Amino acid sequence: MIIDTTEVQDINSFSRLESLQEVSGIIWMLIPIFTPVLGITIGVLVIVWLEREISAGIQQRIGPEYASPLGILQALADGTKLLFKETLLPSRGNTRLFSIGPSIAVIAILLSYSVIPFSYNLVLADLNIGIFLWIASSSIAPIGLLMSGYGSNNKYSFLGGLRAAAQSISYEIPLTLCVLSISLLSNSSSTVDIVGAQAKYGVWGWNLWRQPIGFIVFLISSLAECERLPFDLPEAEEELVAGYQTEYSGIKFGLFYVASYLNLLVSSLFVTVLYLGGWNLYIPYILVPELFEINKADGIFGTTIGIFITLAKTYLFLFIPITTRWTLPRLRMDQLLNLGWKFLLPISLGNLLLTTSSQLLSL
Repeated sequence: MIIDTTEVQDINSFSRLESLQEVSGIIWMLIPIFTPVLGITIGVLVIVWLEREISAGIQQRIGPEYASPLGILQALADGTKLLFKETLLPSRGNTRLFSIGPSIAVIAILLSYSVIPFSYNLVLADLNIGIFLWIASSSIAPIGLLMSGYGSNNKYSFLGGLRAAAQSISYEIPLTLCVLSISLLSNSSSTVDIVGAQAKYGVWGWNLWRQPIGFIVFLISSLAECERLPFDLPEAEEELVAGYQTEYSGIKFGLFYVASYLNLLVSSLFVTVLYLGGWNLYIPYILVPELFEINKADGIFGTTIGIFITLAKTYLFLFIPITTRWTLPRLRMDQLLNLGWKFLLPISLGNLLLTTSSQLLSL
């Protein structure tokens, strides 16, 4: 039997080509996954740096300045330090719940980023129930906190987990009612449609002006959801006992730290999408020539401008939770629950009733 060497070479080259195509297909499949994760990580690092700089300015002291110019890499240095620290496990605790708890808290918040539109054509999943997917996924995070507190076999940690769950439930309901009001105004629960509904009347079409009461309730509820001052009772980071985080060290403690800032970033992004017009920048056409009409920009340039506008609005709004951290005193637990159940819940219900009535009258 005579074997033609050219046929063998052709078969080998074809098999190599197929393997290269498979590898390239896998790489192109992983790029849309890792690109948002990288962007979110950079966004969290920027928030940490901003909070340290703004806090230093409010307290009239010097902020981070040694790790790179202006201390930009200080957060990265802290994360690297936590990554290499030893992870301790409680000897009599439930190690499975203790280890799974921080992961659930982070993953539940990361799911929320899939429905956030950063620009007109830049959203991972444009779902008809996008905003309610965010509420559903964020409501899973307290389960991770409860698991962490129970798995630590520590009364302080367990009480901290219970307080975190009670706080999340108390403020999840007013926040959901505010989101439902926005959905009624926009006739859709898709985040892309909500941004599009605000683009009809320029700046005056923002839901900030149409729902001022809902905006205030949403702001307070989001601060409580993120466990930011004056609502940081589950953690109480200024005290020696840090609630459900008491027994954690190393990267597991770092996951809780990351989850807090991830939740803060996603809340600010949803404020931008629901109340501040999203990626749209409304510039009067009289003042801007047709060549520079940003509102009608398409393609890569338009997408880049949309991302920049969304992030600019988000980080401008972040000044509110950062400054309240060093301005308002911490509430007691009874005051926190009274605020959620006795004040914010009736106000959000009244706001929903007014919104429903106005929508019915406009039909």
